[in-house]
Amino acid sequence: MAREALLQQGDGYGRDEDRMLRPQSMADMVGQREVAKRLQIVVDAAMKRDEPLGHILFDGPPGLGKTTFATCIPKDLGVNFQLTSGPAIQAPKDLVPYLTNADERSVLFIDEIHRIPKAVEEYLYTAMEDFRIDIVLGEGTNARTINLQIKPFTLIGATTRSGMLSAPLRDRFILREHLDFYTDAELAEIVRRNAKKLGVTIDDDAALEVSKRSRSTPRVANNRLRWVRDYATSRADGHVTVELAREAMEMQAIDELGLDKQDRGYLSTIIRVFGGGPAGIEAIAHTMNAAPDTLADEVEPFLLRTELVVRTPRGRVVTPKAMEHLKTIKWK
Repeated sequence: MAREALLQQGDGYGRDEDRMLRPQSMADMVGQREVAKRLQIVVDAAMKRDEPLGHILFDGPPGLGKTTFATCIPKDLGVNFQLTSGPAIQAPKDLVPYLTNADERSVLFIDEIHRIPKAVEEYLYTAMEDFRIDIVLGEGTNARTINLQIKPFTLIGATTRSGMLSAPLRDRFILREHLDFYTDAELAEIVRRNAKKLGVTIDDDAALEVSKRSRSTPRVANNRLRWVRDYATSRADGHVTVELAREAMEMQAIDELGLDKQDRGYLSTIIRVFGGGPAGIEAIAHTMNAAPDTLADEVEPFLLRTELVVRTPRGRVVTPKAMEHLKTIKWK
């Protein structure tokens, strides 16, 4: 694959509107300031030494800015970058075009890097350390191996499950950064900035209202903002007030804590059917007619983080905080 095609693939990563809402430089980012400060130091040092940036691994829950950091870094460096994902690389041969087409000091970003196979992980070792790859030509007794030097590059990996990466691969990343959740004030600033990009005016208290219902996650806040924008355009004059924001959230059944209908259904099932718990995930899933993986991966993480449910050796237990919250909800 030609380099132009790879770069075009990188440019098309995600939807147009998603790219528009993303900051174009680390200086424009809101939140994760400690991470940004450390990254700006290594970026500045690499530029002054005219050397490739050290390999970087971002880990943390979805939607906190791993991809945003990965796209801002090469822009701040002024270098080319390529983007791909772990599921797209199933064999070493899938990785070769990205490595051979990488410019000197350029950035290769692999999202969901924990999903690359073991053989690809091992293939990355020499590429990351020695900037060298082995290419096998032919098959059987006629096969021969060519050692190919590649240009020094920077690998940026993003993962929601860093524990699934092998220790040798993790250790080859010079810098490892964990991204934390955002405060309501930080999300409100993101909502205000992105409202301008979307061409909608929003009051400060309305931006804070949206942020409080966004699970401390910028991606969720952007999705909530898009819905509020559509609601304001359809039902009002396009200006978002706090009353309008609340009406929009209630129409989507999103409450003050950011819980949606499925979240509340999970909690109410444990309370109503299992007396508040403990209850096994399989039993809860069968009662709700839902997949256990869906509950474990999509519903439970936020409920656990907000202390609405706890996991015990005997099963899931709803907390008094969750019971009090459900009593305040006038609509289900």
